[in-house]
Amino acid sequence: MRRRVCLQAAAAVLTLAAGPASAATEIQLWHAMSGANTQRIEAIADGFNQAQSDYKIVATFKGTYAEALTAGIAAFRAGDPPAILQVQEVATETFMVAKGAIRPVEDVMKEAGEPFDPKSYVPAIAGYYTAADGRMLSFPFNSSTPVLYYNKDLLKKAGLDPDKPPRTWEQVGEVTKKLRDAGVPCGYTTTWISWIQLETMAAVHGQEFASDNNGFGGLDARLLIDGPLFLKHIGTLADWQKTKQFDYGGRDNKSTPKFVSGECALFTESSAGYSNVKTGAKFDWGIAPLPYWASVVAKPSNTIIGGASLWVMAKKSPEIYKGVAKFFTYLSRPEVQAKWSTETGYLPVTPAAYDYIKKSGFYEQNPGADVGIEELDPFAAAKVKGVRLGNFVQVRTIIDEELEKVWAGQATAEQALKAAKARGDAELKKFQQANP
Repeated sequence: MRRRVCLQAAAAVLTLAAGPASAATEIQLWHAMSGANTQRIEAIADGFNQAQSDYKIVATFKGTYAEALTAGIAAFRAGDPPAILQVQEVATETFMVAKGAIRPVEDVMKEAGEPFDPKSYVPAIAGYYTAADGRMLSFPFNSSTPVLYYNKDLLKKAGLDPDKPPRTWEQVGEVTKKLRDAGVPCGYTTTWISWIQLETMAAVHGQEFASDNNGFGGLDARLLIDGPLFLKHIGTLADWQKTKQFDYGGRDNKSTPKFVSGECALFTESSAGYSNVKTGAKFDWGIAPLPYWASVVAKPSNTIIGGASLWVMAKKSPEIYKGVAKFFTYLSRPEVQAKWSTETGYLPVTPAAYDYIKKSGFYEQNPGADVGIEELDPFAAAKVKGVRLGNFVQVRTIIDEELEKVWAGQATAEQALKAAKARGDAELKKFQQANP
């Protein structure tokens, strides 16, 4: 009995000496992924948490991109920001000049000793989030690009080949006229006017939306949207609006119901709209590359990205940054990327993930799902990296406001684009002056 009591006492002493098992270091990730994507990003966090025991990613939905950004900035000013903040691509320039607010992702990865090669990411995606000195500043996460969705049933109704969607804007004009003649209520509609009809439209023609390399060269960039290509394109859409060959459906992605309801036959939207179309459309549909003007170029250049990236915030401990780095390594795994991409419609951000998805047979089983990544050409350097401007959210709002006058017949394309340029340039100048 005495021996047993001694053994129990000794065990108790050892237990006290060892103490409780060390808790995993919590890492806060604030994001703007709503709906089913909230669960998907939580599933990624759970996968990482289960794969190791040192760190725990806590993913928290913070509302829209704008709301998440506002919350992140407020938390930073209060001295306790999340370790990781998801930021929409249009706010990239704002974060780049936010001195002391962020840690470049490349620095975080290297300091933690995690393998990291910026060249292992799709050039058109990585290039957007890379500084002039070559350092990648944020981690590419949910990237997308514009594509053309088309209603095969309505093309058949108009006597058109449902497997041959229009490839050029000239062909879009011909097809939408036949659609309207066949009684289809609307030939074509679009989401994200500035991103698709101005920024990306310019890129596929090898032209700039703004000076100074679309803002990549510095803060003195100014808009170029009153040039001949923009006047031609918006002028054509204005003419089509009168006949409902084109029909404006609202800002951002508010025109989506016009396509999924079967009202409009052609629809330009983010590649990430794939899951919405797949869920909502009750007809046979397909995906094709964004059209280009054959009268301007013989072959289109790459499209540009939208979406968001993950920024590492300042004011955190070395241990937290080490965990962040390990999480980003996990996020870069081809199988993790593949699951996220195939479930959401967002693009794989590495060529390795693209190859992984391709070999799985997903693209073969889901024709058109690879159009977006093919438009970016995952293995080639981007000819146009995108548009990176200060006060970009405000600039896009100005463009929406001025072009809505065109769709309403209250202004010509030239009047609206010149007004948008003047107002947009004022916003760019304001940002430049605030960040000398």
